[in-house]
Amino acid sequence: MTCRLGVNIDHVATVRNARGGLHPDPLDAARAAIAAGADGITLHLREDRRHIRDDDLRRIAAGIEAPVNLEMAATSEMADIADALRPHACCIVPERRAEVTTEGGLDAAGQMETLAPIVSRLSSAGIRVSLFIDADPAQIEAAATLGAAVVELHTGAYAHHPEAELDRLRVGARLATRLGLEVHAGHGLTFDNVGPVAAIPEIRELNIGHFLIGEAILHGLPHVVRHMRGLIQAARA
Repeated sequence: MTCRLGVNIDHVATVRNARGGLHPDPLDAARAAIAAGADGITLHLREDRRHIRDDDLRRIAAGIEAPVNLEMAATSEMADIADALRPHACCIVPERRAEVTTEGGLDAAGQMETLAPIVSRLSSAGIRVSLFIDADPAQIEAAATLGAAVVELHTGAYAHHPEAELDRLRVGARLATRLGLEVHAGHGLTFDNVGPVAAIPEIRELNIGHFLIGEAILHGLPHVVRHMRGLIQAARA
């Protein structure tokens, strides 16, 4: 099976918001990423709207043909937005206002009562629900019990300790697949470390953002998306 590439363009909005105004436009970035070979666009609409804003989400959903993956906290506000927008997918992530970036996986096993009605509501609206979790058996089993269609395995620990964490990702991906879940992965992936994760046969999609946007400042977004796509394809082959 091939491995898809989802490009997270949150930090295009971060650059825009640093100055105000309309430039650079995340919609332009989404279109450029798709034209360069990305399979989908990921956006995280945070509670504090620190990067992506509601209008960005609406314009991008209407302005591209590729699937939109909305990252969101498990709140009624975000569920209302997702229900109205009907993106292709929603990835439920942990969120703390003070954090710089997502610091770990969602505690699906410990938040079953909170997550169950949101997963059910989004699934009933025809949205593929993903849970962003660590590659821990208890969390993967909880995701299956909750009825999620997808788990996205948090690769942040792998990015810092690849040799220690790679096998845990492999084992988690196999377990999730046995339980009927589609497996994605993301966080902290770069040109240098993406290959071993992309080579895990059960992983169907990688979602990568901060690194690609940073490299795009130096080399251009189409170039870095094409290069990442090539590394993923080479690892899969």
